[in-house]
Amino acid sequence: MIVLGILVSIAAIGTMCWLLFNLAVFALPFFIGLNAGTWAYGTGAGWLGAIFVGLVAAGLTLAVGQCLLMLIRPIWARLLIALAFVAPAGVAGFHATLGIVKHMMPSETWQLMFAVVGAIAVGMTAFLRVAGMAVTGPADCSLTGT
Repeated sequence: MIVLGILVSIAAIGTMCWLLFNLAVFALPFFIGLNAGTWAYGTGAGWLGAIFVGLVAAGLTLAVGQCLLMLIRPIWARLLIALAFVAPAGVAGFHATLGIVKHMMPSETWQLMFAVVGAIAVGMTAFLRVAGMAVTGPADCSLTGT
């Protein structure tokens, strides 16, 4: 029974890490959508209105980010746009890794060191995915549709 518990724990940690790496690019749209939804709920929009506003804000953030990566030519501007997507992913990776490591080792120094390594790994993965978004993004981002 103990072996089964260990195997299930390893599978759960692996699944959470896989989700974290796959969803790291969407940390910025998620944060913006969450804040917009919270604001809408605070203004009296109700649950449905808050969910709708949050989804629209998150979708617009992702679409605008992809379009900017496709349209902007200077490499420094593209790097700043990518950094806007990578920074929240790194913060999410830091806290996710810290949450996992807190259960496995007692030393706070080692916990922080592993959390920083996790943040770097998630940030690099998010950067590579954002760079891939710029290459394989939508063909037409123009507002006029021509």
